[in-house]
Amino acid sequence: MDPAIRLRAKISSRELTTGLLVTDHLWTDIVEIAQRSEVDYLIVDMEHGAAGTDLVAEVCATGRRMGLPVLLRPRSNDYAAIRLAADLGPCGFLLASVDTAAELDVVRDALFMPPRGRRRPGGMGNRWIRGYSATTWRADFEEHFIVLPQIETRVGLEHLAEIAKHELTTAMAIGPYDLSAELGVCGEMTSPILRDALLTIRAAGEAVGKSTWMIGANATGLVQDGWRFICIGEPTWILAAALRDKVAQARNALNQ
Repeated sequence: MDPAIRLRAKISSRELTTGLLVTDHLWTDIVEIAQRSEVDYLIVDMEHGAAGTDLVAEVCATGRRMGLPVLLRPRSNDYAAIRLAADLGPCGFLLASVDTAAELDVVRDALFMPPRGRRRPGGMGNRWIRGYSATTWRADFEEHFIVLPQIETRVGLEHLAEIAKHELTTAMAIGPYDLSAELGVCGEMTSPILRDALLTIRAAGEAVGKSTWMIGANATGLVQDGWRFICIGEPTWILAAALRDKVAQARNALNQ
């Protein structure tokens, strides 16, 4: 789990940590592209993405071989979905819409071997460990696996303290768009209502010595607002924005 260990260290040191959330188009070369671009991690979005498990497993394996942390956002947070996602071989999870610590207990059951959990391991997830004893599972996998519970609802806001202090929580995480919809300011990313909620989530993490993951297209703005563990967007969206800029530059050149 060396990639997870390095990512955990960077997050906890409050160094600027950047990554991508891959939803619309997943392929194995994105791992090398990300590494050459000097981002710190990738998250494969299985909640909204259409990639199959074979491809997701190969992307996770490529990350393991190259030493780039590849995390997954599972399709759901129920026991069976978490078990399957762990077997695909990521070194961490971004968990969508976590409302209570009890939901993290279910995730723990699916990640940890007995007696701490109920995991029945298999697949690429086995490649992280040196042997199959309870000791190696705990030392090689369980102690380093990254878990980022995403706060996206009013209920989640009501249970921030218990979510932040849960043993599984590596850092808090935010789903700003869904949270804005929940708060009645859908898509109004500069709304004071949303901003207050974001700062409240960050404060809950800081109260127990944990950072907070935040996503947004304006990386400079995120850093200026004090975020240090950030996701700079979805690669195809970044590509589309870059292409629009190139087209606009070409058109502007005609008018000069």
